[in-house]
Amino acid sequence: MINLDLLQFKPFLKSKRENGKQLIFCPIRKKFLVLQPEELVRQLLLVYLIKEKKYPKSKIAVEKSLRFNELEHRFDILIYDKNNQPFLLVECKAPEVNIKKSFSWMKILDNLSEVKSEIKINRNPFEQAAQYNFNLQVPYLLISNGISTFLSKMDYKNRSSEFLKEIPIAQ
Repeated sequence: MINLDLLQFKPFLKSKRENGKQLIFCPIRKKFLVLQPEELVRQLLLVYLIKEKKYPKSKIAVEKSLRFNELEHRFDILIYDKNNQPFLLVECKAPEVNIKKSFSWMKILDNLSEVKSEIKINRNPFEQAAQYNFNLQVPYLLISNGISTFLSKMDYKNRSSEFLKEIPIAQ
């Protein structure tokens, strides 16, 4: 697990109240969105990645569609490297989602062909990110609920992964 205090980045968030709803500004999508717990985590992570890790906004995609097994899915955050190759896939969850409870997603790497036909609606966050990653093949997967944050470096050749203690800086 990565020791990451996302709340320290709260002062950098822009928010407003409109029509009785609390809104938060997304610097990547350049618009205000309804503030939900998962959206708060996503925005705090974006501030952290931009300010601390120096990822350029131009290399970040947020909530874009991804096709997997004939189904349309949306990833939370995808960061591209300097060569415009997918580099870091981020899955955000609301703080009440316990992302520590299951690391079984790593078993997915044991047999890639079987997994492609085993899409489950209620996947745990690791399985969800790993399944999205079959198309993308990013070197790093990050999962956070704002309280717990895990980063895995993927090794596709050996079908394995390794948990890291720090998020890599922009490449």
